[in-house]
Amino acid sequence: MSGAEVTGTGRLRQGLGARTRRVVYGEPGPEAVRRELEATSTVDLAHVVMLRESGLLPGPAAAALLDRIRRLRASGFAELTGRQAPRGLYLMYEGYLVEELGPDIGGKVHTARSRNDIKATVTAMRLRSELTELLGEVLRLQAALLSRARRHADVVMPVYTHFQPAMPIGYGYYLAGIATALDRDIAALRAAVDDLDRCPLGAGAVAGSDLPIRPERTAALLGFGGPTLHATDAVAARDTLLRSLAVVASAAVTLSRLATDLQLWSTQEFGFVEFPERLVGGSSAMPQKRNAFLLEHVKAKAAWAVGAWTASASASKSTPFTNSIEVGTEAVAVAWPALAAVRESVLLGQVLVSGARPVTDRMEQRAREGFTTATVIANRLVGEGVPFRTAHHVVGAAVRDAIAAGERELTKVETPEGVSDFGGGLPSLAEVVADLDRGGGPGECAAIVATLRDRLAGYGDWLMEYREGLREAERLLDADVDAVVRRFAAGGTR
Repeated sequence: MSGAEVTGTGRLRQGLGARTRRVVYGEPGPEAVRRELEATSTVDLAHVVMLRESGLLPGPAAAALLDRIRRLRASGFAELTGRQAPRGLYLMYEGYLVEELGPDIGGKVHTARSRNDIKATVTAMRLRSELTELLGEVLRLQAALLSRARRHADVVMPVYTHFQPAMPIGYGYYLAGIATALDRDIAALRAAVDDLDRCPLGAGAVAGSDLPIRPERTAALLGFGGPTLHATDAVAARDTLLRSLAVVASAAVTLSRLATDLQLWSTQEFGFVEFPERLVGGSSAMPQKRNAFLLEHVKAKAAWAVGAWTASASASKSTPFTNSIEVGTEAVAVAWPALAAVRESVLLGQVLVSGARPVTDRMEQRAREGFTTATVIANRLVGEGVPFRTAHHVVGAAVRDAIAAGERELTKVETPEGVSDFGGGLPSLAEVVADLDRGGGPGECAAIVATLRDRLAGYGDWLMEYREGLREAERLLDADVDAVVRRFAAGGTR
């Protein structure tokens, strides 16, 4: 064949036209070929080992296939660069094995499987790799948030509702709130990884196989907990990918909201937060500018995940529940750029959270000028037996009078007759923050951080153990491939 590719299938005598082929399969360069075939060939190594053990492939043939596949992997699949692929990379790669080893050996690698279960397996392997990598970075971001939450627990600032100062909190408490939201995303990411624990290989085209294969063996060699439960489901569904995109979009949206706050607070008008020069940029035209532009990247990258989920769900909607190009190819393709974008957002979030410096005096000043102690003062009156609505009106009137008098903070309240007149003085900002110690308020910040740190440690331990399980599967696969090659390449028998 000399590098030419067979275009027929037995039933069909011709393949796609050149332009149509480019639309469907693209024109992948060396790196794209390597990336796709690296995962495919890993599946092949496990499959060939299993075929030999199941008696479906003679030992010498298995050794020849394993050796040739390993040589391809070692070269980065350089031998395949520039070869025609009229029916896609996988069949071009299989054609090379047939060409090099002959049909009696190379033609047996596809025994008891289909591109359908191969593609589903490769997708699951890539997705678990992407999700565990992302999860590790989100854990680092949460660690940074919790570290800064502890450091800045006593930095008082106003929290806003409807863009108006509402109550006093700590800057550390705010950061702990972002960490709390991410904790749910971390739990969901772990669940998504757990959902990938069944290996699709063995499902075949759509209904399994009648040959005596051992799907549990290939599952173990590829780092899965077990084989698929249902063959049609294995090739028809990519719902784990869809849920993963939803989780990733949720985390990205949380980061976009953090970035929105930090960008607003870093303006001259607010002056709550400053960034070092390594985290800001200037203007090509305006010499005075100091732009926290990295925050805009964080905000925008959430759109990739939201858009990918929408595209993936739209591609999958109303398709038959069987193998489908819309689901297995088109709905999957949009996921990888989105996952990369969100990972970049998380990496930016790590340095921005770590680098942001609260301007403590300005934060406290605005908390005072915003009359943020008003709610707690009203609650103090409630503690004296005053109905809350009455207390609300009394303190509201006191704020109105203070503003009319040109005062910039609440210093006195006319209490109803028979009620304590705060003779000891109104509570300070720090006292108010400390007293908000129920319902998850800032007075509970230390406990919140401690709880999240414990959960963070647990997730970190789980991720380390999970990754070690994947590495152990890789070692097991390498050892089994070595054993077959050593035994049968040296003239061993079936």
